[in-house]
Amino acid sequence: MHPADARARFRDGLVTPTTGWCDGWVQANLITIPSANAWDVLLFAQRNPKSCPVLDVLEAGEISGPLLGGPDGDVRTDLPAYRVYRDGELVETVPDVRDHWRDDLVSFLLGCSFTFERALLAAGVPVRHIARGCNVPMYRTTRRCRSAGALGGPLVVSMRPIPEALVQRAVEITARYPETHGAPVQVGDPGALGITDLDDPDYGDPVPVAPGEVPVFWACGVTPQAAVVESRLPLVIAHEPGHMLITDTPEPLVG
Repeated sequence: MHPADARARFRDGLVTPTTGWCDGWVQANLITIPSANAWDVLLFAQRNPKSCPVLDVLEAGEISGPLLGGPDGDVRTDLPAYRVYRDGELVETVPDVRDHWRDDLVSFLLGCSFTFERALLAAGVPVRHIARGCNVPMYRTTRRCRSAGALGGPLVVSMRPIPEALVQRAVEITARYPETHGAPVQVGDPGALGITDLDDPDYGDPVPVAPGEVPVFWACGVTPQAAVVESRLPLVIAHEPGHMLITDTPEPLVG
């Protein structure tokens, strides 16, 4: 499916995680904030590039750009689901945020690890949440991000169980995708990130780690959402975790 067709389906009301959708195209996280907070978010992303790789920034009031297919795109409707935060509290999960839109809102599009999953599968590395038809599990960690102005919070990671013999291959493949989080931040030790129960993710769905597999953790673009909750920004619009913007940018061709 072409990204424009996927976005049209989401605009028409389809709500679904986007893992496995539109192979060959880059997926993106969304974080939208008032322009008064935009510098802090930009600086936060610059200081934490593993979790916040910036693909594009839409200026205040803009609803589309090249990653959304130009003037026909709409960042308010073209994702499957959104979260709305006010003063750090999640107040609503909706398929459309036009009712919350303001002319001073700036949107950041950040790379998403769903992008490199096709390369993993092509190399024979299984991706369990795709096989199970569910969302990837994501966890808030005890590892702190570098703060920026009013914004600070924990690193969030996604987890994929990888057969032990294929872990090095998975690391090598994903390292070639720095704009979608790159190589893992931790391999094999949830406790090193302060994760005590893999069966209880903070976002997404639990995915079992089978015997002979290793839990592998990648930085996640939900990190800014954890930061806005902790920092209690007045208004934030973000994607529902796992429900991404599918962009018109082709996946990088890597060997």
